[in-house]
Amino acid sequence: MAAEKPDTPDDDSSALALKILVAGGFGVGKTTLVGAVSEIRPLRTEELLSEAGRPVDDTCGVDRKVTTTVAMDFGRITIRSGLSLYLFGTPGQDRFWFLWDELSTGALGAVVLADTRRLEDCFPAVDYFEHRRIPFVVAVNCFADARAYGAQDVSRALDLDRGTPVVLCDARDRDSGKEVLIRLVEYAGRVHTARLLDSVG
Repeated sequence: MAAEKPDTPDDDSSALALKILVAGGFGVGKTTLVGAVSEIRPLRTEELLSEAGRPVDDTCGVDRKVTTTVAMDFGRITIRSGLSLYLFGTPGQDRFWFLWDELSTGALGAVVLADTRRLEDCFPAVDYFEHRRIPFVVAVNCFADARAYGAQDVSRALDLDRGTPVVLCDARDRDSGKEVLIRLVEYAGRVHTARLLDSVG
C-alpha cells in the first residue's frame, strides 16, 4: 500500500483562512485599503451618492467622494504560505450598521481606519469592537492635507484601552496595508491566547 503524502504548508488541507473586518467612518478609505491589498479582484457594493442622501452623508473633508459602500467590500490576501486573510470592509454610515453584527461573526479582529481630520468619525467603530471584545488596531490613514499626529496622540484622543495598537498607514499602498494587517493578526493572536489561558487558569 502506498504511503500517504504528508501535509505540507502548501496543501489546501493545512491552509488557514482568517476573517478580518475593515471598519471606520464615512470616506476614511476602507474600500481603498481592501482594494489595494487584495490579490483577487475585490467585490464592491458601491453606489453613487445622491441628492437624497446629502442631508445624512457628511462629505465635509471628503468633498471629492462620489460613491459609498452600501453592504460590504470583500478581498483576500495571502500573508504567508498557508495563511490567508479574508477582508470584509464595513459600510461607514449609521443607517447601514445593522450589517455589522452579521459581518463580525467569526472575525479574528478588525482594523479601524481613522482620518485625523475627522477623528470623531471612528468613535462608533472603536466602541463597537471594545464592547464586543473583538481585538482591533487603529490605522491612521495619512492623507496629504491632514495634520500629522503621532500614534500616542491618536491613542489618547480616542481614549483607547491600554495596549491597543495605533499604526500610521497609506491605504492606497499595498505594502503599507499589509503591514497593518500583519500587526493586527499578531495582536489578535496575543489577545486570544491570553483569554484562552485565563479561561483554563
